[in-house]
Amino acid sequence: MLSSKILPTLQNKKNLLAFSAGGDSTALFFLLLDANVDFDIAIVDYGLREQSKDEVLYAKELASKYAKECYIFSAKTIEKNFEARAREIRYTFFEELIQKYNYDNLLTAHHLGDRFEWMLMQFCRGAGCVEIAGMQVIEHRDNYKLVRPLLGMDKSELLDYLNDKNIKYFEDKTNLDESIKRNSFRHSYSNPLLKNYKDGIKKSFAYIDEDRKDLVQEVDLKVMDDFAYFPKSNSIRTNIYTIDKYLKSCGHLVSASEKELLKTKQTIIIGRKFLINNYKGFIFISPYIKNNIIMEKEFKEKMRIYKIEPKLRAYIYKNQNIYEFITKINNLY
Repeated sequence: MLSSKILPTLQNKKNLLAFSAGGDSTALFFLLLDANVDFDIAIVDYGLREQSKDEVLYAKELASKYAKECYIFSAKTIEKNFEARAREIRYTFFEELIQKYNYDNLLTAHHLGDRFEWMLMQFCRGAGCVEIAGMQVIEHRDNYKLVRPLLGMDKSELLDYLNDKNIKYFEDKTNLDESIKRNSFRHSYSNPLLKNYKDGIKKSFAYIDEDRKDLVQEVDLKVMDDFAYFPKSNSIRTNIYTIDKYLKSCGHLVSASEKELLKTKQTIIIGRKFLINNYKGFIFISPYIKNNIIMEKEFKEKMRIYKIEPKLRAYIYKNQNIYEFITKINNLY
C-alpha cells in the first residue's frame, strides 16, 4: 500500500518511526514490514492517560516480536500550551536519537486527513498557497529527512487495513474532545468532506504541490548551535517560508503581522526571542539578546566597520564562533 515513489527514500536507509500505538502509526509500522523497510521505533509517554502505559507496553511487544529497537521517553508534566510543548519535547527526543544513532529518516504517520485538517485551519486563519499546501511527503531537515509515507492515504483506508489483518491498535480518547480546535475542525469539517470528496481532495493536493514548487525554492539553510543562516533568495516568498519553517522547528509560530514585516524590513525581532537580519546576501536567524552588556572597544569598532546590525552585536559578542563566521564573510565579500 505504500507508494512506490516513496520506497527508494526508505530502502537501505536507517529509519526511525515516531510511534504512538494509535491506528495511524500502527498501520505505518505494519506497512513498513510489508514493504521490507528496515526501521526502529520511538515513543513518548506524556503520563496524562492511564492507557499510555499500555501503549508503551504494546510498543515494546512489537519491537521485541519484530526485532526492532524501541526508544522510550517519559516526559515531565506539561503545565500549559500542551500541544506546542509536547511537539517540542517529541521532536527534541527524536532528533537526539537521530544524531546519536545516525538515522537517515524520521518517519511520521501523518495522513490525508491530517493534511486537509491543517489546510482548512490555515485557510480560516488567513494564509497563502505555501501555508495551505502544508505538510510535504519529504522535508529536508538539518541532518535528516522527515518523511510522511501516509500523506496520500485517508484514515479510513488505514483502519480498513488494520481491521482486515486483525491488528491491534489504541484509540486516544482525547481525539474526541471537540474543545480542542484541531479536533473540532476534524469532526465538523474535514472528516465529512473527506468522506464525500476524498478523490477530489487528493487530486487538489497534487495540483497544489506542483504549484508550490514554482513559489518556493529549496535553500541551503545552515545551523550553528542556535544560529541559522541561508543565502537570500530573490523570492521573498522563499525567504519568509524558510524563516517560518526554521522558527517552527524552534517551537515558535510566526504571526501574520510578523510575516508582513519580513517583506520590507532588513531587521526585525520575532516574538521577542529571535532576531532576523539581512546581511551581505544572507539572512541570519539568531536568538535576540538585549544590547545591555559592556563590549570591548576593539570589538565595537569591528562591528562598526563590518556594518553589523546593532541589535545583533550582543549575540555575536557572546559567541566566538559566530564572530569568526562574520569575519570570514567580510573577508570573502
